[in-house]
Amino acid sequence: DLLPLMGLDPAAVSDEQWIEAFGKFQGRSPLLALRYHGYQFGQYNPALGDGRGFLYGQLWGTDGELYDLGTKGSGPTPYSRGGDGRLTLKGGVREVLAAEALHALGVRTSRCLSLVETGDSLWRGDEPSPTRASVMVRFSRSHIRFGTFERLAYLERPDLIGKLLDHVVAVYYPHLSAIADSQDRNARFYAELVERTAELAASWMAVGFCHGVLNTDNLSITGESFDYGPYAFMDKYDPGFTAAYFDYSRRYCYGNQPAACYWGLEKLQVPLKLVMAADDLNAGLAQFEDHYAAAYLKRMLAKLGFTPAQLPPELVLDLVKHTLALLEVTPVGYHTFFLALTQSCDRTWVDDPQTILAADQAAIAPDEAARSALEKLRSHYHHALTHLDADGFSDLQQRLRTTNPATVLLRPEIEAIWEPITVADNWEPFYTLVKQVQQPYLA
Repeated sequence: DLLPLMGLDPAAVSDEQWIEAFGKFQGRSPLLALRYHGYQFGQYNPALGDGRGFLYGQLWGTDGELYDLGTKGSGPTPYSRGGDGRLTLKGGVREVLAAEALHALGVRTSRCLSLVETGDSLWRGDEPSPTRASVMVRFSRSHIRFGTFERLAYLERPDLIGKLLDHVVAVYYPHLSAIADSQDRNARFYAELVERTAELAASWMAVGFCHGVLNTDNLSITGESFDYGPYAFMDKYDPGFTAAYFDYSRRYCYGNQPAACYWGLEKLQVPLKLVMAADDLNAGLAQFEDHYAAAYLKRMLAKLGFTPAQLPPELVLDLVKHTLALLEVTPVGYHTFFLALTQSCDRTWVDDPQTILAADQAAIAPDEAARSALEKLRSHYHHALTHLDADGFSDLQQRLRTTNPATVLLRPEIEAIWEPITVADNWEPFYTLVKQVQQPYLA
């Protein structure tokens, strides 16, 4: 799927060429493994870097964007800190699935260009071992992280921070390059990065995704989601849902993701203040909450079938608020609720609010608390329906079908395809699931 973006014909590329290009990295040089720092679960760590991968190459896509090819699992580097630099096959499978699922759901994300099993055996404490090894090539918009800047501040090199910032703006924010005043240009860059990061957090929240490890070395300077380790899609709506088993304090739980992104942007100010005005940085960060709210409300409204332009602002807030209130008390899962809304949506809802989700009421509202929450949502949803024009209901139904997935990458689905790979080297369930997450919506 990515080869046309690289200007290549998929039919002209053989398996042997894939393996030669993206499966054999031992002994290759030069290898550009990058050093960076980062705050890991709130603690600054100056000993980070590409420990099991390197920047393999860059290319301009047919869409005019610059893409990086970065390996993962290609072996030890000077920054491996005693590790073997390898990637388990299951880890690679999980990242392929996460990237394709998020891409299909409209989240700005890296993707996986290739995944090649190496034939090696690895020992891991969090997987039954020995386990199979793989090497992956990630296709992303940049390898530069917040932690790349943080390292230069730690080394007290504002000169290099200035050079890196100039590079980032010129290559990844070229529309700002024409601004003659460097302070204004840099201020605009940071403000746009704040907006992109806020929108990214909003997209995770709307699709029910928990990244798991939002350290500053896992935040990209292009506002792109990447590096999917202990991620999980949430089943039951729970702001405290935590993907990483080792996140004992729930620092990066589902509900904390916007705050974690804000905190990362705040920490990025430390190196940027060495070359930028603090007032400019603070002005940019002050817009985070507004950007996040606008992006989150837009996405949640789409899941309910509406656009912000169709409804008064106060009704938008009430509609989303009462949807979340119902999701907190219903036993029905987050994605199951929105799929039920999509499948049962009917024109009778315009005339009688009691028909809204009536077919699913027993499952959605089995107790008094859920019934009360459902009644409040019905009232506000019906009120929203009265704002639609003649063609508005058909548009609403179509928007529901193209926003709420029928296939969601929950943990049981991943485990179900991993077992046949482990037991019988049967990859058909994996390929089937990839196709389903690539086209997750109802026909």
